[in-house]
Amino acid sequence: MLDLSHLNEQGFWDVERLSQAPLVATHTAAHALCPSARNLTDRQLDAIRASDGMVGLNFDVADLRADAHMDPNTPLSVMIQHIDYLVERLGIDGVGFGSDFDGGITVAQEIQDVSGLPRLLAALRAHGYDESALRKLTHQNWLRILNQTWRS
Repeated sequence: MLDLSHLNEQGFWDVERLSQAPLVATHTAAHALCPSARNLTDRQLDAIRASDGMVGLNFDVADLRADAHMDPNTPLSVMIQHIDYLVERLGIDGVGFGSDFDGGITVAQEIQDVSGLPRLLAALRAHGYDESALRKLTHQNWLRILNQTWRS
């Protein structure tokens, strides 16, 4: 599996052109909602979907907020907007949590670290995601990609 998360756009398209594997960005977000150079454009998201790949949502608030502020008081609704957007572009099978907890990032105070994930899950449930969708977002989609790309 090649991770596209730290590539610039030209690098993304080079990999897309050369690879037969599903395209995967392990920790990024939607450029349409936050125009960070780190986030993926709709065209890139469409290419990921076409490859049966996936995107893991980056939890760094600077890559989620439209104003790019590193404000830990960012509400979970901002994360949910990105998840909704990614699910709309990729389908529920193409989205997962990508966190980037180890990347020295600013995470929404409601989450802070892995111990806060139940709050995100509760917010997603309240927003209308069912248990099947939550299993896909938390782990099943990652297992699918790893099974497709793992070579022993």
